[in-house]
Amino acid sequence: MPKSSKYQAKVVDDQGFIDYSEAEDAVWATLYARQMELLPGRACQPFLDGLDLLALPSDHVPQAKTLSKRLDELTGWSIEPVPALINFDRFFTLLSQRRFPAASFIRMEEDLDYLQEPDIFHEIFGHVTMLTHQAFADFTEAYGKAGLAASPKDRVMLARLYWFTVEFGLIQTPQGVRICGGGIASSPGETLHAIESDLPTRRPFVPVDALRTPYRIDIFQSVYYILDKMEDLFDLAKTDLLALIQQARVLGDFSPTYPPKSA
Repeated sequence: MPKSSKYQAKVVDDQGFIDYSEAEDAVWATLYARQMELLPGRACQPFLDGLDLLALPSDHVPQAKTLSKRLDELTGWSIEPVPALINFDRFFTLLSQRRFPAASFIRMEEDLDYLQEPDIFHEIFGHVTMLTHQAFADFTEAYGKAGLAASPKDRVMLARLYWFTVEFGLIQTPQGVRICGGGIASSPGETLHAIESDLPTRRPFVPVDALRTPYRIDIFQSVYYILDKMEDLFDLAKTDLLALIQQARVLGDFSPTYPPKSA
């Protein structure tokens, strides 16, 4: 996440709603239509089911307050509108309380294809959709609690676990490998790259391996991890994540599989 942003948080009114402009609604509609064309046959069924359960609008930015009511009924989660940038303490605290921090702004038209910081489309369409699934919801809560207990040094490694599951996770299904991570599901380029490109390496998901894998946020991913089944996240939610970090640290990082950033 960048240290500064040209985007500002949208203000929630006294009723808990945000006023989005017609231009902002149009951006949502464009992003929504692109992904809905790409995801059938590429996203996992729980993701597609989550879209139906949330009944996300196709033509305007949804309201966190409205979606929170539906999400609470399903898995006990709610959505917390936040600025583009929040610190790790607040991030982990909100997750530990089953409150998903969602940036309240939506990207500008010139940033349709790539935005370094998360906006509301990435957060709602990509992530809240999967929080309708109990295993994903429980793992995300456990991750938040582990983050609160982790040292700053451990949090760096813990971020990798989130990256390769919640953000850029894949899952094996009877129909083949499918998308479950929100960072993939909210990006047209990453959607095609993750499923169809011959360039990235796709590895079976082993938590310690994911913790040992460095990544870059500004390129298509060079490595993806594939969950065997969604229920594996139930087991991971019950695991001592900080103990896994210590195992990974003893083994050491894998060598990066991506090019270094140019100066």
